[in-house]
Amino acid sequence: MASEDITKLAESLAKTKVGGGQLSFKGQSLKLNTAEDAEEVIKQIEEFDGLEALRLEGNTVGVEAAKVIAKALEKKSELKRCHWSDMFTGRLRSEIPPALISLGDALITAGAQLLELDLSDNAFGPDGVRGFEVLLKSPACYTLQELKLNNCGMGIGGGKILAAALKECHRKSSAQGKPLALKIFVAGRNRLENDGATALAEAFGIIGTLEEVHMPQNGINHPGITALAQAFAINPLLKVINLNDNTFTEKGAVAMAETLKALRQLEVVNFGDCLVRSKGAVAIADAVKEGLHKLKELNLSFCEIKRDAALTVAEAIEDKAELEKLDLNGNCLGEEGCEQLQEILEGFNMAAVLGSLSDDEEEEEDEEEEEEEQQQLKEREQGEEESLTPKKIIESQDSTPVPSPPVDVATFLAFPSPEKLLRLGPKCSVLIAQQTDTSDVEKVVTALLRISSVFKDEAPVKTAVQETTDALMRKAFTSATFNSDAFVTSLLIHMGLLKSEEKIKAVPSLYGILMTLNHMVQQDYFPKSLAPVLSAFVTKPNRALDSCSFARHMLLQTLHQL
Repeated sequence: MASEDITKLAESLAKTKVGGGQLSFKGQSLKLNTAEDAEEVIKQIEEFDGLEALRLEGNTVGVEAAKVIAKALEKKSELKRCHWSDMFTGRLRSEIPPALISLGDALITAGAQLLELDLSDNAFGPDGVRGFEVLLKSPACYTLQELKLNNCGMGIGGGKILAAALKECHRKSSAQGKPLALKIFVAGRNRLENDGATALAEAFGIIGTLEEVHMPQNGINHPGITALAQAFAINPLLKVINLNDNTFTEKGAVAMAETLKALRQLEVVNFGDCLVRSKGAVAIADAVKEGLHKLKELNLSFCEIKRDAALTVAEAIEDKAELEKLDLNGNCLGEEGCEQLQEILEGFNMAAVLGSLSDDEEEEEDEEEEEEEQQQLKEREQGEEESLTPKKIIESQDSTPVPSPPVDVATFLAFPSPEKLLRLGPKCSVLIAQQTDTSDVEKVVTALLRISSVFKDEAPVKTAVQETTDALMRKAFTSATFNSDAFVTSLLIHMGLLKSEEKIKAVPSLYGILMTLNHMVQQDYFPKSLAPVLSAFVTKPNRALDSCSFARHMLLQTLHQL
């Protein structure tokens, strides 16, 4: 290690905070690659008597450094809290599991009895869960009370591995007469979807001691929400449920409302941006009215709730003396509805609990009621078929499935979807490349963004997106008239990572284009001179990138290897 590096490390370590059994290296941006890099950290750990909490957040730990740090931890039997979030920045995804295995094995060897394990903001994916699976099943975690895995990109596979490990931990700890009594579970922004959520719900039902569950932004729909609702009903100590930014719809909302009736300790309910709609909101209001006397916060913002349903929610909180915040912003009350809502709360002397209504939308016709009316009309028409003339019967019963209309390149690019891309057939890549004017940078960028917008991890779609991208971009980059610098500039603008003098609307989600770029930059046609530019902009802090941390990490990891 160079002398200037040693000096820098010494200065960072001088900021190390010690106290209350805690040793903290938090936020020191230490780059610990080798055993030599980690010498000072190891020394502090070894010399710390009665180590109960170790903070390593905001640093980056490699495989070799993790091994020697782990060796130092093998003698720290009193360690109870591992604050290890955001400690693999810039690491290859393949480095993270072995590093976690080393650290986990050390805790097991030490005979530690953990209370808290925080591995949030480490984009390790499903494979990373394997890295601490053994630890979760071991006696070191029989005492675990808080498990925090926010923003780790676990996916469905990782969720299933995690659920199985928790169930095994509960089974083993129960056999020892001290069943796992997990209190706090955090796993937001992990793309768990229905299958991952359902697997975890099964584990929650077995554990039964949860007090807080935070699972926002996981792409969970009503089957997964219903499974979670059933599991929550078996966890009577729940105080906080945060499922923000998933998709309940009426089915999920009604199932969750039934569970809320049984949870007497609830203090915070966050179903914001969950599309509970009006019927779901009324069901939740009924549950609130029947119980939830300790409720402090109710968030039903941005849920497409109409005026009457919102007013029902307001009326339901009349006797909730502990309530501090009611959030109904971003719904469809209209100006009159907002005024009525405020009047109701003023009548209860509770106007102060109402959050802002600045993003309220005008009340629209209730789509749910319209759908019901259409369904009833359809049923009536079917019931009248027997009295129809033969000609009318033929006309009304002509319900032969209409074949899907043929898809051409223009249709796909105008309204892209995975199904349309696949329906273009095996020559989709050739067709799109042929019909895109690669001398026009903007047309190439637009086509690439449309193609990548349908990206899915499912093999057929993923393959089609990658093959189509290859055909298009190989044609573009090998053209003598194609301006590569102008291309990357335009792409960054459309991604919202670079400002433009013109008003250009950024793509709504960066996940597809980031995953597509991760493939694209590895191909022989991609100019390696563009890699530093991409890396620089993808590294910068950006809210849109933060919501796609797994894809962002994958791309940065690949760019780092080029």
